[in-house]
Amino acid sequence: MLDTTLTDQTQEFLDQFGAALARGDIDAVREMFVEDCYWRDLVTFTWNIKTMEGRDQVADMLKARLDEVKPSHWTLLEDELPTEEGGIVTAWITFETDVARGFGLLRLKDGKIWTLLTTMQELKGHEEPKGFDRPMGAEHGADKDRTTWQEERAREAAELGYKTQPHTVIIGGGQGGIALGARLRQLGVPTIIVEKNDRPGDSWRKRYKSLCLHDPVWYDHLPYIKFPENWPVFSPKDKIGDWLEMYTKVMELNYWTRSEAKSAKFDEATGEWTIVVDRDGEEVILKPKHLVMATGMSGKMNKPDFPGADQFKGEIQHSSEHPGPDAYTGKKVVVIGSNNSAHDICAALWEHDADVTMVQRSSTHIVKSDSLMDVGLGDLYSEKAVRNGVTTEKADMIFASLPYKILHEFQIPVYEEIAKRDADFYKGLEDAGFQHDWGDDGSGLFMKYLRRGSGYYIDVGASQLVIDGKVKLVNGQMKEFTETGVRLEDGTELEADLVVLATGYGSMNGWVADLMGQDMADMVGKVWGLGSDTTKDPGPWEGEQRNMWKPTQQPNLWFHGGNLHQSRHYSLYLALQLKAREAGLPTPVYGLQPVHHLS
Repeated sequence: MLDTTLTDQTQEFLDQFGAALARGDIDAVREMFVEDCYWRDLVTFTWNIKTMEGRDQVADMLKARLDEVKPSHWTLLEDELPTEEGGIVTAWITFETDVARGFGLLRLKDGKIWTLLTTMQELKGHEEPKGFDRPMGAEHGADKDRTTWQEERAREAAELGYKTQPHTVIIGGGQGGIALGARLRQLGVPTIIVEKNDRPGDSWRKRYKSLCLHDPVWYDHLPYIKFPENWPVFSPKDKIGDWLEMYTKVMELNYWTRSEAKSAKFDEATGEWTIVVDRDGEEVILKPKHLVMATGMSGKMNKPDFPGADQFKGEIQHSSEHPGPDAYTGKKVVVIGSNNSAHDICAALWEHDADVTMVQRSSTHIVKSDSLMDVGLGDLYSEKAVRNGVTTEKADMIFASLPYKILHEFQIPVYEEIAKRDADFYKGLEDAGFQHDWGDDGSGLFMKYLRRGSGYYIDVGASQLVIDGKVKLVNGQMKEFTETGVRLEDGTELEADLVVLATGYGSMNGWVADLMGQDMADMVGKVWGLGSDTTKDPGPWEGEQRNMWKPTQQPNLWFHGGNLHQSRHYSLYLALQLKAREAGLPTPVYGLQPVHHLS
């Protein structure tokens, strides 16, 4: 079939789809979807992040929202012709609603919609000042009362939070808070980012010295400013820290360092937060309308209180507190855990001649970095992908267009291929006694990350140390500390000068409990996970990440975070939701997520 014919047929389908929506014929629209269909909407129709699964859910959403949304102008993207492969037609589309312009990805099966992604890209009348609308930066002419750019920035920084109040406060100034702050800045939403560290990027700088990103550079760009073409594939932590610091300056973010939120309380009557902030020793009261917790999906450390800690004569650190290996040459170190941080820390300690033992408490999924790059990410996030015309933005949309309900089906073949490719590697792990898994259903790393945010390691070298016995491996559960080390439940005793608890992190609503009380934390419930009813991701099925980047059960309280890819991609949709509220637009939320789990 010629591309022109396929293009004409797909546009004709879109015309019919748009016409049925315009006349409110929901029954006709329903019949344009296959039975086993998925419509994932990022804000445009639902003012939510919501996936409708099956025709009935599609129809229910349209009955509730169609009259107000008023969708129109369904058109194929001009420079992207539809493609057909394996009987599936894939097409990039644009459309409008009454208040916004949208972008999407459509997949047709047997002439009907199989998957549909609709995403809000900009609000009409509130577009970002870019392209022909970019700011001048200078006013030509002469004026005795003129102020310079620097004077205006200094005035804004001095007054915001004091003479004037921000619309939004973001607690947490890591990559998530910074990416969202940049989006809100471009949309003209007065925002303050509250960060306890001395400098932007310190949340990276303060981690163990060998830390680097295990994701490749193409996956990790921030909004607006991409890493340069000579940036390393895997970014060292201090380089990332410096990039984030630079970014906050050039994007002109109102970023309060050495500042810590001490309490936050919401007034239902006024729709306003009262946030007490210790800003470098000065108490400041902020009164924003909206509060975003960007404290990190892996931010609140889970540091178990094992018995006997008070009698142990050595050091105890959580992995997030571990400074690096320098002081432990010749020392005995026990690392409790077997995921990313545990492996990184063990490898760095071995390199500095420490005697290292890893205690594996439960099975871990491992994938070699090269294999993940080639087989798992290569088609979307790689130099090859870029040269094939797959930009980071396009890759983000393709990834977002795959409904979570069936995403594992696309992932299973990837990890089956990796298992064949690296069979000798996995045999070596097995022979070393390492307990390895591929996820509950064989879907590997990404699904483990999305479901539970833990249980995996991207191998950049530490696994070979385990295979070779250079990092000693013990399987079992830790029971208690002794004077000289740790004792496992089976009675095994391990001597240690240092014990590193690589025991992971708790749900983000733990930060809410600290700041706003346990009742508020319970109101919003568990953060992260899909409800897949797999290990550490209890059902029922949610269909989206719990509480992330969308309205919660607590009005005006939001969560933002995830890896650099998610911080970049979803910051747009959270920023547009906040901008719409700042602009006074009606934002009725369809399908507000219920709370099934408290933590």
